[in-house]
Amino acid sequence: MRVGAATLAAGIFGAVGTLCFFLAFGTDYWLVASDDCGPYTWPTQTTLQKDANGTETQLVEVVTASPPSLTLHHEGFFWRCVFQVEPTAHAVLATLFTNQPESKVCVHGYLFPLPVALGQVPHPSYDATAVFRGFWTVLIILALVAALTGAFLLVCGVPFISHKLYKLGGAFLIAAACLFLFMLLLYVLWMEAVDVKRYVLQERGEGCPQAQVSVLYGLSFMVAAAGVPLELIAGLVFMLVGRALHASK
Repeated sequence: MRVGAATLAAGIFGAVGTLCFFLAFGTDYWLVASDDCGPYTWPTQTTLQKDANGTETQLVEVVTASPPSLTLHHEGFFWRCVFQVEPTAHAVLATLFTNQPESKVCVHGYLFPLPVALGQVPHPSYDATAVFRGFWTVLIILALVAALTGAFLLVCGVPFISHKLYKLGGAFLIAAACLFLFMLLLYVLWMEAVDVKRYVLQERGEGCPQAQVSVLYGLSFMVAAAGVPLELIAGLVFMLVGRALHASK
């Protein structure tokens, strides 16, 4: 009876923890920042056009977010987005799904938090920690794979009451929690030790040396942090259940 109750509780914790990890991975609210540097212009599409002589010319369509006065940024693994808000708007509340403006401009950000290439490569605004911060991407992928593997092993272990699968599944959940914890620590180190203002402003920083930049930890970061203890507890309980099953045989 105790083993069954512990398994149920661990399953709930593990499911909620894994859901938190996937929510953090799939939402683009790790970094939330605002600045007063003015409009943000990004190239969005490049097309080739031939003139009368057959010469190909490259056309770049540019989207400029018109400025009321404050530019808000939010980004995660998949997208990096900017839009304009009123100066009195709260940065975190303004990024909620219910407050999405029509003027929002997004670009792919698969290597976040590596700088997004908007011009020449390497861009002069790249900082020396770019490669170091690239481990963020690797760790989040490994953590998700570990969480899914652990969940699969535990689902397979339930009908067969296999203590080995319980132990192995619990170990994978603990590994996922540790990887996410290490990733969160790397992210905090990047936020606190690196010039995030330069990363947020990028090219516009050259024309706005006195720009005021506010940087916050977004909801995706908080969700990931909430999932770590849940996943860790679930992994430890499943390993203890595996030991109990092994001892009862």
